[in-house]
This record gives sequence, structure tokens and C-alpha cells, in this order.
Amino acid sequence: MNNTDIVMAFIDAWNNMDWDGAAGLLTNDIVWHNIPMAKVEGKAAVDQAMRGMNPESVDWEVISIAENGNKVLTERIDRFDMPGNKKIDLPVMGTFEITDGKISAWRDYFDLSTFTDQMA
Repeated sequence: MNNTDIVMAFIDAWNNMDWDGAAGLLTNDIVWHNIPMAKVEGKAAVDQAMRGMNPESVDWEVISIAENGNKVLTERIDRFDMPGNKKIDLPVMGTFEITDGKISAWRDYFDLSTFTDQMA
């Protein structure tokens, strides 16, 4: 499996809300940084944060994907159906770093107000 395949498997796990599958693709020392927010460090903390979002459904649409060495760049629209009948459509640019076949760093860049306005 190449690095792009690893990231696509991770995205597929999210789309299926398979949190165990998603966590299985992370290194123990993963750092997840949603750039407008604080970093989440360590596999257990990232796993808890993923599950803690508590979406009713997830659909991450990959617009573009590119691999350069151990980095995979994704242009996406992340869609979530959230409790309270809230629907989120969030344009995202993501960078994933792969180490020994697992995701060791994950940075998502997005406009926080686009997210918070849709959650209001």
C-alpha cells in the first residue's frame, strides 16, 4: 500500500465512521492539528477526539490528492450530519505525513467561521 492508499483508507474509515479502523492507521505519537484550533497529540487523544465529534454521518469528498515523498496532500469537502439536524459542508486542505506505513502527522486547514456558522 502506498502513502496515498493509506490516506484514502483513513478517509474511507471516516466515511464509514469506523473509528477503530481510522485509529489503526495512526502512529502512537500522531499529532493532529486543525490549524485554527489546538493540536491533539497521541493516538489515544486523537482517537478520543475523532469519536467525540459524534457525527450522525460523514462524507469526505476528495477533490484532489497528491503524494510527495512521505506527504499526502488532500483538497476535500468534509460533510457531516450532526446531532440537532445540523449539516456541515467544510472545504478543507489537508496534509498527512506517513511514517512506516501509518499516519504520523495530520494537519487540516479550514476557515473556522465556516464551521462554527454551520454549527450555530
